[in-house]
Amino acid sequence: MLTGKFYGIGVGPGDPDLITVKAVKTLQQIDVVIAPQSNRGANSTALAIARPHLSQTTEILELVFPMVEDSAAMQEAWEANKGSILSLLQQGKQVAFLTLGDPMLYSTYIYILRLLAKEQVKVETIPGITSFCASASRASFPLGEGNDIVTIIPATCEPARLQKALEVSDNVILMKVSRNTPELLRQLQLNGLSQHAVMVSKCGHPDESVHYDINNLAELKPTYLSTILARKHPTGV
Repeated sequence: MLTGKFYGIGVGPGDPDLITVKAVKTLQQIDVVIAPQSNRGANSTALAIARPHLSQTTEILELVFPMVEDSAAMQEAWEANKGSILSLLQQGKQVAFLTLGDPMLYSTYIYILRLLAKEQVKVETIPGITSFCASASRASFPLGEGNDIVTIIPATCEPARLQKALEVSDNVILMKVSRNTPELLRQLQLNGLSQHAVMVSKCGHPDESVHYDINNLAELKPTYLSTILARKHPTGV
């Protein structure tokens, strides 16, 4: 019988202060915190953000959730992690799974929810501040006004889909911009979205950077935690 409870907790973009009061209260009474890793030995950014809010008695469990082309190996690893989570819940543990930003946006947590869906697990999801909301505040860049159409786009999507989204949007939020940056910039320029744009990297982290001229490709050094905000008209701010 699963007597424990599973929490998905969004810890925000990077600043430990940009975490909700509810998330902090929950973290302080959790038995086990799961810090997901993409590969063994990698540092968990989400754990670093949450650590100041954890009780000294909280157990930290680092689990690898590989994103590899070998689907069989990936499925095997994820099923093993599912077993570890269920074992903790069977012991009556309160278990928290940490995610950067918000748990319901481009998060490993979504896949964990699907794995646990048939297991009658008690689940509570606690939202977090997204990187693009934090970036917009940092850069004083309004995301949407009046009847603006605002579109969230993973820059890794197919070029044809990217083009369609850029055509119909007033404002865009581009995530995962560290890949194929020159082509992405070209598409923004073609659709009149590069002149009123900003790129924020590692928002809320000690090495945060803000670029207000994204047309200067030589100065852009996007990381995995980089977001571009762009609009077709001036902000007026």
